[in-house]
Amino acid sequence: VQLVESGGGLVQPGGSLRLSCAASGFTFSSYSMHWYRQAPGKERELVAAISSTGSNTNYADSVKGRFTISRDNAKNTVILQMNSLKSEDTAVYYCRRGGSGEYWGQGSQVTVSS
Repeated sequence: VQLVESGGGLVQPGGSLRLSCAASGFTFSSYSMHWYRQAPGKERELVAAISSTGSNTNYADSVKGRFTISRDNAKNTVILQMNSLKSEDTAVYYCRRGGSGEYWGQGSQVTVSS
């Protein structure tokens, strides 16, 4: 199992970023996928989740209405579109596979600062 995040970076408050997670080594369309984040000095928290077919999504209250999770099962990719970013969104963002086992990407830094 391999999960590789990309798309992080530095953005000003109010801006947007799009994170991608490329998956390989398993049947992608059979698993839910999740985005987590961890800010300095804080515990890792669940940001968004999407079911295996993409028909169901869930979001942390702190990102509802601003972030959108989606997936492309033909391309084995899960996306996190982040809009109206705030300084408190600054964190390392991780992609995680659902189901049994602990499979995480290496993380992608997102920094929201003027």
